[in-house]
Amino acid sequence: MTTRAITAVAAAVFAIVALCSGLATTLMVGGGGPANALCATTSSTPAGAAPPGPPQPGGVGSIGRWNGEQVANAAAIIVVGQTLQVPARGWVIAMATAMQESQLINLRSGPDDSIGLFQQRPSQGWGSPAQLHDPHYAATTFYRKLTAVDGWQAMPLTEAAQKVQVSAYPNAYAKWEPDATDLVGALSGITTGLGVCTVAVSGQGWTQPVHATVGSGFRTTDRPGHDGVDLIVGKGAPVYAASAGTVSRMRCNAVDMRTGRDWGCDRDGDPDLTAGCGWYVDIDHAGGIVTRYCHLMVQPYVHVGQHVDAGEVLGISGSSGHSSGPHLHFEVHLGDHTEATAIDPVPFMASVGAPLDQSKR
Repeated sequence: MTTRAITAVAAAVFAIVALCSGLATTLMVGGGGPANALCATTSSTPAGAAPPGPPQPGGVGSIGRWNGEQVANAAAIIVVGQTLQVPARGWVIAMATAMQESQLINLRSGPDDSIGLFQQRPSQGWGSPAQLHDPHYAATTFYRKLTAVDGWQAMPLTEAAQKVQVSAYPNAYAKWEPDATDLVGALSGITTGLGVCTVAVSGQGWTQPVHATVGSGFRTTDRPGHDGVDLIVGKGAPVYAASAGTVSRMRCNAVDMRTGRDWGCDRDGDPDLTAGCGWYVDIDHAGGIVTRYCHLMVQPYVHVGQHVDAGEVLGISGSSGHSSGPHLHFEVHLGDHTEATAIDPVPFMASVGAPLDQSKR
């Protein structure tokens, strides 16, 4: 795509409304973990919205430190992301990656046989030199690999970018996140959904572990040994620490009941063939309270001994272990994690100002 063509397309980039899914946003939570709750986006053109302004004669004008050529390439990255219906957070990840790899300049060549905005390599199967020098093609291949990464929206920018790029300098992308966020915002008109979202944390310091409704309840008549509640949510949703605490356990627990052997947690479990919690995390909280989060899709993002804040992302929802479908099994214990200490999470979470949604029960 030529600069002239990119400029024409860039003029058609409309403001997009970015909405945080789930709880209303009231309090920013910090934390040293991989990420906090990320915004999901829906594409629509609000009433009265206008394009970000026509390009100046002779090409796109400069924005801040970025000249017309760089801004045109940035516009191409956004347009491709919009066309592929990638959430706006993905545009920021792509933009920061291109800033690090090429300074948003469509390079003819680089180290080894790397080419273009993302310094992709023909020898690594990214495409031909001619294809990779086309910003539209290069951005498309980046987005396709990014969105194929399980849980990419729940990862910090540098981790998500590295999953795609496999760079020798995996931590280099993070420094570009502020610049990428500003440039995406300037070109698209979006002001939310570009970075981490805020999470509603109650005055007692608690939040919902996942934005979902309660399915199977605590120790029901048909499941008297069910020591928690099942929160029904699809695969890949961020799972949050319900309150601040210390990770006391993180492991895979999935056993093939036919053989007694390890079933594995990096695949779906089975309600009849698999026993165990799958990938799970336990957190010790103040006052002797313990919470457990089961059936995560991939290895959790936290480690034993790590402090987490309320709303910090622990991992992503899935269906590992003894599971009939994607959901989060959530437990609350008063004391050590045993059957005797389990309590019903529904009244407990209501008592700490973070009630679970029971609308579909």
